[in-house]
Amino acid sequence: MMQYLEEFNFVSVAVRLLLAMACGGVIGYGRSYRRKAAGFRTYMLVSIGGALTSILSLYYYAMMQGIWAQRIAEIGMKFDGIRFSAQAVTGIGFLAAGTILRSAHQKVEGLTTATGLLASVCLGIASGIGFYSLVLVSFVSLVIILTVMFPVELEFKRRTRNINIFVEVSKASDFAAISDLIRGRDAQILSIEMEGQDAETGHFSALYSVRLARDKASHSGMLSAIAKEAHVFSLEEIIS
Repeated sequence: MMQYLEEFNFVSVAVRLLLAMACGGVIGYGRSYRRKAAGFRTYMLVSIGGALTSILSLYYYAMMQGIWAQRIAEIGMKFDGIRFSAQAVTGIGFLAAGTILRSAHQKVEGLTTATGLLASVCLGIASGIGFYSLVLVSFVSLVIILTVMFPVELEFKRRTRNINIFVEVSKASDFAAISDLIRGRDAQILSIEMEGQDAETGHFSALYSVRLARDKASHSGMLSAIAKEAHVFSLEEIIS
């Protein structure tokens, strides 16, 4: 059965396209569940698009070796079987780049989505050429990375000593009290980037990059301490 599916025929083409679509769909479903920029249908389209480029290359090669062989021999045409897939990877690079956004407070979003799209098109290419073992291993790996490892990464970031804190206060002079409070908890202020006064609220904001003390490496503890200050209007931990 596997030998038959590795051949180039109608059934194997259908199986490869369906396999690419299914893998992309499962990966994309998890991204849609977390309301990411590229979701269920996007990942399916990217994967099946990658598979189509591979199948097109195989078809092109089969035709050159078959009914086109005589004409090809006459004109001396050469064939590069990877060029279609290479162009697909290049094209998806532009699409993936469009999902990367730099939002407020120096927070960059969309990197995982971009790399996930790139991996999905490669997964589709592997499906298209019938490299089933690679598809299986890659699919399982992508699901683990994008689904299982997400809470692990989030917990790791929350346990690190470095923390980025966005603070909004009523007056610029209030930042001195915030800085004293942070240092009072034996934390080190790595940098402070003032974001100026908001035109609508009149509040001042800043982004603190802080390294917590070893015995007080609690993100929630630091955030709670700052939140208790009367002049603090807004407080957010920036997790990139």
